[in-house]
Amino acid sequence: MQKRVVFRNRWLPYLLVAPQIAVTLVFFIWPAYRALETSLFIEDAFGFSRQFVGLDNFAALWANPAYLASFGRTVMFGLSVTAISMGMALALAVAANRVIHTASTYRTLLIWPYAVAPAIAGVLWFFMMNPTVGIVAYWLEQWFGYDWNHYVNGNQALLMVIIAAAWKQVSYNFLFFLAGLQSIPKSLIEAAAIDRAGPVRRFWSIVFPLLAPTTFFLLVVNLVYAFFDTFAIIHATTNGGPADSTSILIYRVFSTGFLGQDYGSSAAQSVILMVLVVGMTIVQFRYIDRRVNY
Repeated sequence: MQKRVVFRNRWLPYLLVAPQIAVTLVFFIWPAYRALETSLFIEDAFGFSRQFVGLDNFAALWANPAYLASFGRTVMFGLSVTAISMGMALALAVAANRVIHTASTYRTLLIWPYAVAPAIAGVLWFFMMNPTVGIVAYWLEQWFGYDWNHYVNGNQALLMVIIAAAWKQVSYNFLFFLAGLQSIPKSLIEAAAIDRAGPVRRFWSIVFPLLAPTTFFLLVVNLVYAFFDTFAIIHATTNGGPADSTSILIYRVFSTGFLGQDYGSSAAQSVILMVLVVGMTIVQFRYIDRRVNY
Protein backbone atom coordinates (compact mmCIF):
# COMPACT_ATOMS: atom_id res chain seq x y z
CA MET A 1 0.00 0.00 0.00
CA GLN A 2 1.39 3.35 -1.03
CA LYS A 3 1.97 5.78 1.82
CA ARG A 4 0.44 9.23 1.62
CA VAL A 5 2.76 12.15 2.26
CA VAL A 6 1.49 14.52 4.93
CA PHE A 7 3.02 17.97 5.33
CA ARG A 8 3.03 19.55 8.75
CA ASN A 9 2.75 23.02 7.25
CA ARG A 10 -0.21 23.48 4.91
CA TRP A 11 1.67 26.11 2.88
CA LEU A 12 4.79 24.01 2.30
CA PRO A 13 3.44 22.14 -0.79
CA TYR A 14 2.56 25.47 -2.41
CA LEU A 15 6.02 26.85 -1.64
CA LEU A 16 7.65 23.80 -3.23
CA VAL A 17 5.77 24.24 -6.51
CA ALA A 18 5.93 28.05 -6.46
CA PRO A 19 9.15 28.29 -8.52
CA GLN A 20 7.71 26.07 -11.27
CA ILE A 21 4.45 28.03 -11.26
CA ALA A 22 6.38 31.29 -11.49
CA VAL A 23 8.45 30.04 -14.43
CA THR A 24 5.29 28.85 -16.20
CA LEU A 25 3.54 32.17 -15.67
CA VAL A 26 6.49 34.32 -16.74
CA PHE A 27 7.75 32.29 -19.70
CA PHE A 28 4.57 30.67 -21.03
CA ILE A 29 1.25 32.05 -19.77
CA TRP A 30 2.18 35.74 -20.00
CA PRO A 31 3.85 35.54 -23.46
CA ALA A 32 0.93 33.46 -24.75
CA TYR A 33 -1.54 36.05 -23.47
CA ARG A 34 0.47 38.91 -24.99
CA ALA A 35 0.65 37.12 -28.34
CA LEU A 36 -3.10 36.53 -28.32
CA GLU A 37 -3.74 40.18 -27.43
CA THR A 38 -1.32 41.55 -30.03
CA SER A 39 -2.86 39.36 -32.75
CA LEU A 40 -6.05 41.41 -32.47
CA PHE A 41 -4.35 44.74 -33.24
CA ILE A 42 -2.35 46.47 -35.95
CA GLU A 43 0.65 48.32 -34.52
CA ASP A 44 3.06 50.76 -36.07
CA ALA A 45 6.71 49.77 -36.43
CA PHE A 46 7.72 51.64 -33.25
CA GLY A 47 4.84 50.45 -31.05
CA PHE A 48 3.57 53.96 -30.27
CA SER A 49 0.02 53.34 -31.49
CA ARG A 50 -2.19 50.45 -32.43
CA GLN A 51 -5.66 49.87 -33.81
CA PHE A 52 -8.04 47.07 -32.90
CA VAL A 53 -8.90 44.96 -35.96
CA GLY A 54 -10.35 41.83 -34.38
CA LEU A 55 -9.70 38.71 -36.45
CA ASP A 56 -8.55 40.58 -39.56
CA ASN A 57 -4.95 39.46 -39.03
CA PHE A 58 -6.03 35.81 -39.05
CA ALA A 59 -8.24 36.32 -42.10
CA ALA A 60 -5.35 37.95 -43.97
CA LEU A 61 -3.14 34.96 -43.21
CA TRP A 62 -5.60 32.41 -44.56
CA ALA A 63 -5.94 34.52 -47.71
CA ASN A 64 -2.16 34.64 -48.18
CA PRO A 65 -0.92 31.87 -50.55
CA ALA A 66 2.63 32.19 -49.21
CA TYR A 67 1.46 31.51 -45.66
CA LEU A 68 -0.66 28.55 -46.71
CA ALA A 69 2.33 27.09 -48.54
CA SER A 70 4.42 27.60 -45.42
CA PHE A 71 1.74 25.86 -43.37
CA GLY A 72 1.91 22.71 -45.49
CA ARG A 73 5.70 22.89 -45.62
CA THR A 74 5.86 23.00 -41.84
CA VAL A 75 3.74 19.88 -41.43
CA MET A 76 5.89 18.01 -43.94
CA PHE A 77 9.06 19.28 -42.29
CA GLY A 78 7.91 18.22 -38.82
CA LEU A 79 6.86 14.74 -39.92
CA SER A 80 10.10 14.22 -41.87
CA VAL A 81 12.36 15.33 -39.02
CA THR A 82 10.45 13.16 -36.54
CA ALA A 83 10.49 10.06 -38.73
CA ILE A 84 14.17 10.34 -39.69
CA SER A 85 15.49 11.16 -36.22
CA MET A 86 13.45 8.48 -34.45
CA GLY A 87 14.16 5.85 -37.09
CA MET A 88 17.91 6.42 -37.02
CA ALA A 89 17.96 6.60 -33.21
CA LEU A 90 16.10 3.31 -32.87
CA ALA A 91 18.45 1.56 -35.29
CA LEU A 92 21.52 2.91 -33.47
CA ALA A 93 20.08 2.02 -30.06
CA VAL A 94 19.41 -1.56 -31.14
CA ALA A 95 22.95 -1.84 -32.51
CA ALA A 96 24.53 -0.27 -29.41
CA ASN A 97 22.48 -2.47 -27.11
CA ARG A 98 23.98 -5.58 -28.72
CA VAL A 99 27.57 -4.41 -28.30
CA ILE A 100 29.36 -6.12 -25.44
CA HIS A 101 32.94 -4.83 -25.57
CA THR A 102 33.61 -1.07 -25.58
CA ALA A 103 29.86 -0.42 -25.24
CA SER A 104 30.37 2.77 -23.25
CA THR A 105 32.64 4.17 -25.98
CA TYR A 106 30.01 3.64 -28.67
CA ARG A 107 27.29 5.17 -26.55
CA THR A 108 29.39 8.20 -25.70
CA LEU A 109 30.18 8.86 -29.35
CA LEU A 110 26.52 8.59 -30.30
CA ILE A 111 25.46 11.00 -27.55
CA TRP A 112 27.95 13.74 -28.46
CA PRO A 113 25.88 15.44 -31.24
CA TYR A 114 23.20 16.37 -28.69
CA ALA A 115 25.67 18.77 -27.07
CA VAL A 116 25.97 20.71 -30.34
CA ALA A 117 23.91 23.90 -30.50
CA PRO A 118 21.19 23.95 -33.21
CA ALA A 119 22.85 26.83 -35.05
CA ILE A 120 26.20 24.99 -35.06
CA ALA A 121 24.50 21.84 -36.35
CA GLY A 122 22.96 23.83 -39.18
CA VAL A 123 26.24 25.51 -40.10
CA LEU A 124 28.03 22.15 -39.99
CA TRP A 125 25.71 20.60 -42.54
CA PHE A 126 25.65 23.84 -44.50
CA PHE A 127 29.40 23.56 -45.11
CA MET A 128 29.32 19.79 -45.65
CA MET A 129 26.70 20.24 -48.38
CA ASN A 130 28.15 23.44 -49.82
CA PRO A 131 28.20 23.07 -53.64
CA THR A 132 31.73 24.56 -53.82
CA VAL A 133 33.66 23.13 -50.87
CA GLY A 134 31.25 20.63 -49.27
CA ILE A 135 32.38 17.02 -49.05
CA VAL A 136 28.83 15.67 -49.31
CA ALA A 137 28.12 17.72 -52.42
CA TYR A 138 31.40 16.45 -53.89
CA TRP A 139 30.45 12.83 -53.21
CA LEU A 140 27.03 13.29 -54.75
CA GLU A 141 28.57 14.68 -57.93
CA GLN A 142 31.43 12.18 -58.18
CA TRP A 143 29.54 9.00 -57.30
CA PHE A 144 26.02 9.69 -58.57
CA GLY A 145 26.49 12.57 -61.01
CA TYR A 146 23.99 14.63 -59.00
CA ASP A 147 24.43 18.39 -59.10
CA TRP A 148 23.79 19.69 -55.59
CA ASN A 149 23.23 23.42 -55.11
CA HIS A 150 20.91 24.41 -52.27
CA TYR A 151 21.50 28.10 -53.03
CA VAL A 152 19.14 27.94 -56.02
CA ASN A 153 17.23 24.68 -55.51
CA GLY A 154 14.50 25.04 -52.90
CA ASN A 155 13.87 21.30 -52.52
CA GLN A 156 17.55 20.69 -51.85
CA ALA A 157 17.64 23.48 -49.30
CA LEU A 158 14.63 22.03 -47.48
CA LEU A 159 16.22 18.57 -47.53
CA MET A 160 19.41 20.02 -46.06
CA VAL A 161 17.67 21.62 -43.08
CA ILE A 162 15.62 18.45 -42.52
CA ILE A 163 18.82 16.40 -42.36
CA ALA A 164 20.50 18.91 -40.05
CA ALA A 165 17.49 19.06 -37.71
CA ALA A 166 17.10 15.28 -37.64
CA TRP A 167 20.82 14.71 -37.02
CA LYS A 168 20.70 17.12 -34.09
CA GLN A 169 17.84 15.19 -32.48
CA VAL A 170 19.11 11.63 -33.05
CA SER A 171 21.23 11.59 -29.89
CA TYR A 172 18.30 12.66 -27.69
CA ASN A 173 16.13 9.88 -29.08
CA PHE A 174 19.01 7.42 -28.84
CA LEU A 175 19.30 7.95 -25.07
CA PHE A 176 15.64 7.11 -24.43
CA PHE A 177 15.51 4.18 -26.85
CA LEU A 178 18.67 2.69 -25.35
CA ALA A 179 17.28 3.06 -21.82
CA GLY A 180 14.05 1.42 -22.95
CA LEU A 181 15.89 -1.49 -24.58
CA GLN A 182 17.98 -2.11 -21.48
CA SER A 183 14.85 -2.24 -19.31
CA ILE A 184 13.35 -5.11 -21.35
CA PRO A 185 13.80 -8.44 -19.51
CA LYS A 186 16.32 -10.67 -21.26
CA SER A 187 14.23 -13.70 -20.35
CA LEU A 188 11.54 -12.66 -22.83
CA ILE A 189 14.03 -12.44 -25.69
CA GLU A 190 15.62 -15.76 -24.73
CA ALA A 191 12.25 -17.48 -24.50
CA ALA A 192 11.35 -16.26 -27.98
CA ALA A 193 14.72 -17.44 -29.30
CA ILE A 194 14.09 -20.88 -27.78
CA ASP A 195 10.75 -20.91 -29.61
CA ARG A 196 12.79 -20.42 -32.82
CA ALA A 197 11.70 -16.84 -33.44
CA GLY A 198 14.19 -14.99 -35.63
CA PRO A 199 15.78 -11.62 -34.74
CA VAL A 200 13.30 -9.65 -36.87
CA ARG A 201 10.33 -11.50 -35.43
CA ARG A 202 11.61 -11.00 -31.87
CA PHE A 203 12.05 -7.30 -32.47
CA TRP A 204 8.61 -6.58 -33.93
CA SER A 205 6.70 -9.01 -31.68
CA ILE A 206 8.42 -8.39 -28.33
CA VAL A 207 10.92 -5.53 -28.29
CA PHE A 208 9.08 -2.85 -30.23
CA PRO A 209 5.71 -3.28 -28.43
CA LEU A 210 7.53 -2.97 -25.09
CA LEU A 211 9.10 0.27 -26.38
CA ALA A 212 5.66 1.75 -27.10
CA PRO A 213 5.63 4.15 -24.10
CA THR A 214 9.10 5.44 -25.00
CA THR A 215 8.17 5.76 -28.67
CA PHE A 216 4.99 7.68 -27.86
CA PHE A 217 6.85 10.08 -25.58
CA LEU A 218 9.52 10.71 -28.22
CA LEU A 219 6.87 11.21 -30.90
CA VAL A 220 5.36 14.09 -28.94
CA VAL A 221 8.75 15.59 -28.03
CA ASN A 222 10.12 15.38 -31.58
CA LEU A 223 7.10 17.03 -33.15
CA VAL A 224 7.33 19.91 -30.69
CA TYR A 225 11.07 20.14 -31.41
CA ALA A 226 10.52 20.22 -35.18
CA PHE A 227 7.89 22.94 -34.93
CA PHE A 228 9.61 25.22 -32.40
CA ASP A 229 13.30 24.43 -31.83
CA THR A 230 14.53 24.34 -35.43
CA PHE A 231 14.44 28.11 -35.95
CA ALA A 232 18.18 28.48 -35.25
CA ILE A 233 19.07 25.86 -37.86
CA ILE A 234 17.13 27.63 -40.61
CA HIS A 235 18.23 31.10 -39.54
CA ALA A 236 21.91 30.10 -39.54
CA THR A 237 21.81 28.36 -42.92
CA THR A 238 19.17 29.47 -45.42
CA ASN A 239 17.31 32.42 -43.82
CA GLY A 240 14.13 30.85 -45.14
CA GLY A 241 15.32 30.79 -48.75
CA PRO A 242 15.68 30.31 -51.57
CA ALA A 243 12.31 31.83 -52.44
CA ASP A 244 10.81 30.94 -49.04
CA SER A 245 11.36 27.22 -49.68
CA THR A 246 12.61 26.67 -46.11
CA SER A 247 10.42 29.27 -44.41
CA ILE A 248 8.43 27.17 -41.96
CA LEU A 249 5.90 28.70 -39.56
CA ILE A 250 8.31 29.41 -36.71
CA TYR A 251 10.65 31.26 -39.07
CA ARG A 252 7.80 33.24 -40.64
CA VAL A 253 6.85 34.45 -37.16
CA PHE A 254 10.35 35.91 -36.85
CA SER A 255 10.62 37.30 -40.38
CA THR A 256 7.16 38.90 -40.27
CA GLY A 257 7.64 40.47 -36.86
CA PHE A 258 11.33 41.39 -36.67
CA LEU A 259 12.09 41.94 -40.35
CA GLY A 260 8.71 43.04 -41.71
CA GLN A 261 7.74 44.94 -38.52
CA ASP A 262 4.20 43.57 -38.79
CA TYR A 263 3.68 42.64 -35.15
CA GLY A 264 -0.04 41.89 -35.42
CA SER A 265 0.42 39.36 -38.21
CA SER A 266 3.45 37.87 -36.46
CA ALA A 267 1.46 37.42 -33.24
CA ALA A 268 -1.43 35.86 -35.18
CA GLN A 269 0.99 33.38 -36.75
CA SER A 270 2.42 32.46 -33.35
CA VAL A 271 -1.10 31.85 -32.00
CA ILE A 272 -1.92 29.59 -34.96
CA LEU A 273 1.33 27.71 -34.49
CA MET A 274 0.64 27.24 -30.79
CA VAL A 275 -2.89 25.99 -31.48
CA LEU A 276 -1.56 23.63 -34.16
CA VAL A 277 1.01 22.05 -31.84
CA VAL A 278 -1.43 21.82 -28.92
CA GLY A 279 -4.01 20.23 -31.24
CA MET A 280 -1.53 17.68 -32.56
CA THR A 281 -0.48 16.82 -29.01
CA ILE A 282 -4.10 16.34 -27.93
CA VAL A 283 -4.76 14.09 -30.93
CA GLN A 284 -1.73 12.01 -30.07
CA PHE A 285 -2.79 11.57 -26.44
CA ARG A 286 -6.41 11.00 -27.46
CA TYR A 287 -5.89 8.35 -30.14
CA ILE A 288 -2.29 7.11 -30.24
CA ASP A 289 -2.00 6.80 -26.46
CA ARG A 290 -4.79 4.21 -26.52
CA ARG A 291 -2.53 1.81 -28.37
CA VAL A 292 0.28 2.17 -25.84
CA ASN A 293 0.58 -0.40 -23.05
CA TYR A 294 2.38 0.92 -19.99
